[in-house]
Amino acid sequence: MRAVTIQRFGDPGGMTVSDVAAPVPAPDQVVIRTEAIGVGGVDAVIRRGTLGGDGFTEGHIPGSEVAGVVAAVGDEIDRSWIGRRVWAFTGTGGGYVEQAIASIGDVMLLPDGLTSVDSVAIGSAAPVAHFALRHAHVAPGESVLVRGAAGSIGIAAVELAAHGGAGPVAVTTSSHERGRRLVELGATHVLDRSGAGEADAPASFDVIIDIVGGADVPDFIDRLAPNGRLVLVGAVAGMPPADFGMRLVRAFQQSRSVATFSLDTVPTADRDAARARFFEAAVAGELHPVVHEVLPLERAADAHREMDAGTVFGRIVLVP
Repeated sequence: MRAVTIQRFGDPGGMTVSDVAAPVPAPDQVVIRTEAIGVGGVDAVIRRGTLGGDGFTEGHIPGSEVAGVVAAVGDEIDRSWIGRRVWAFTGTGGGYVEQAIASIGDVMLLPDGLTSVDSVAIGSAAPVAHFALRHAHVAPGESVLVRGAAGSIGIAAVELAAHGGAGPVAVTTSSHERGRRLVELGATHVLDRSGAGEADAPASFDVIIDIVGGADVPDFIDRLAPNGRLVLVGAVAGMPPADFGMRLVRAFQQSRSVATFSLDTVPTADRDAARARFFEAAVAGELHPVVHEVLPLERAADAHREMDAGTVFGRIVLVP
């Protein structure tokens, strides 16, 4: 079967389409004939080789989120799963393929009315955004800034914060058009990537959901209000500087805090219940999966070039 593999870490040119053996499920696994494959920020970070020390080697197949039809099951799985439409998490890789493999505990049925393409736009992103906001203890009426709001996690964070009664809900993004679309989804103020912008935007925020990371994290710590909380949920721009904590110490009297958040720390039952709610909310039009572009699997490198250029709004989806 066809798969996209990373033969050289760094620029997207190191990715290629290869022939690999079709997967054979372990007793607790299923094989999914993929109809949609989400291209996530973590895929780009792994491909760049910037995670470091995580054991990724040449030949790695990226992709953590797929949707499609169950084609085969392991010995411990009820065969009634075969032929059913599902969404699945494949871990830190294995998704950019014609047939993906996943543990049954990481597989969810898709509701009628939700396409495979739309499911991979929110299946991971919406739960990450939801539990990150909860991790930050956002209360109704508190001001929220979503840094890097144009990606799928950021869009979900904007919608969920607005629906939950937070306000104002500001965003950072790179263009007027992106800002306009984020306002349609619930944002009240649009700032540029540095945090500058509208004159009437809050000078400080109770909560910052940071999907970007990188060298500018200390500057956003300075934008926290007294008792403000910054939650780092991604690092698409790289890790913060090693001494970023000095900004907290220098503003000791402000009682600010910084936390990291990973969905791995949320119990499986809670993750699944939230994801099921969000799938149903998407069917009802209450949550909006935003798909930037649908590309064939063999154009995965082009998808990553768009990611690196910072031109994506929502999620790019690959189809075999």
